[in-house]
Amino acid sequence: MATAKKVSVLILWFALVCNYVDAAGPRKRPVVGPDIYKGKNVAKDALAPGEKVVNIMSFGAKPGGKFDCTEAFMDAWRTACHSNVQSRLLVPQGVFLVSTMFFAGPCQNPGPITFQVVGTILATADISEYVNGEWLMFRDIAGIKLIGGGTFDGQGASAWKFALDCEADPTTECVRSPSSIYFNNVTNGIIQNIKSVNPKGFHFFVTNSANIRLRLLKLTAPDTSPNTDGLHVSHSINVKISRSTIETGDDCVSMIQGVNNVSIKRIKCGPGHGISIGSLGKYPDELEVRGVRVMRSTLVGTDNGLRIKTWPDKYRGAASQITFSNITMENVKNPIIIDQEYECKPNCQKKPSLVRISDIIFKNIKGTTTSPIAVDMRCSKQFPCQNVRLQNIDLTLGATPAGSRCNNIKPIYVGLQKPPPCP
Repeated sequence: MATAKKVSVLILWFALVCNYVDAAGPRKRPVVGPDIYKGKNVAKDALAPGEKVVNIMSFGAKPGGKFDCTEAFMDAWRTACHSNVQSRLLVPQGVFLVSTMFFAGPCQNPGPITFQVVGTILATADISEYVNGEWLMFRDIAGIKLIGGGTFDGQGASAWKFALDCEADPTTECVRSPSSIYFNNVTNGIIQNIKSVNPKGFHFFVTNSANIRLRLLKLTAPDTSPNTDGLHVSHSINVKISRSTIETGDDCVSMIQGVNNVSIKRIKCGPGHGISIGSLGKYPDELEVRGVRVMRSTLVGTDNGLRIKTWPDKYRGAASQITFSNITMENVKNPIIIDQEYECKPNCQKKPSLVRISDIIFKNIKGTTTSPIAVDMRCSKQFPCQNVRLQNIDLTLGATPAGSRCNNIKPIYVGLQKPPPCP
């Protein structure tokens, strides 16, 4: 067990060094190659001819949730990843306790490596073991499937009391709590049919990655759990999120700088803070968010609905070509909101946001709200929002009519408008 702890510390140190290097300069979107899953039925999983199964229990892992299995997991990963034949790492039935781990590539498999979780992977509870790292980190991998129907339990309850509100404090020194699953520089990745419960920080964090699919997920944490975003995406291209249920304490899906071509459909969100783009303009040299489509989804009891948020008095940025369509709201606060005065209210007196917002569509949005202002669009005085279209909006506040608010924007209205358009 002492050896496993030493391995965990070395892995964490290496991860922190890599993360520090990443932060040293402005990042770029990854160069996207062919999507190897395009046109294939990714829902099916079957052993390939001659595929080797690498069971963690063959390397000394013990179920029960008491024995530290970190070293066994790492030995199993190295064996599977460095195999010249197709391989999969198997986590069988049972509860397996592990600390922070770094699953690094590149792997030598001829095809995507499979990480099959049937049982439960349980995080150690002591937050001091994680310093400023993540829990389970996957990095520099071309082709991976994280599947199996199993559960990742972050044991976050003991750590939430130490969480910092990095949004309220927009300084770069704010330390974020560890994410449960962290994809960095991964191409052609699938996260499918997985459950995540009670993460210390985000459930899933995808960054610097391309051709990623997240589907058939069930993410759960109490509505009071801080900073537990369901799916957080940055600096990534060609990301597809679908057919998932997210009940958490922060954004169900959050997208920040450098995101390009993201499709979100058939999501059930709530409780939580809704689906958010931003916050943007927090850092210098931010990359634009472009090409986001949110479709055929339901939000229930969330603190926000469909939101774009940017900081005033900070840095330049942009968000464009964003469409929200065929969305159902059930008792949602702030169903439609563009907030370029983020964390500056009431009566914001700071310099206006330098983030440019354009080519935004809200289409076929219906349901109920708890807000007297159901459509709230407060744009930058310096860079007013451009080409924002509202089409067939039907949001009601019980027997009381809901209203709209518009600052520094001239929306384009088409079809039904409830609440009525801004004067």
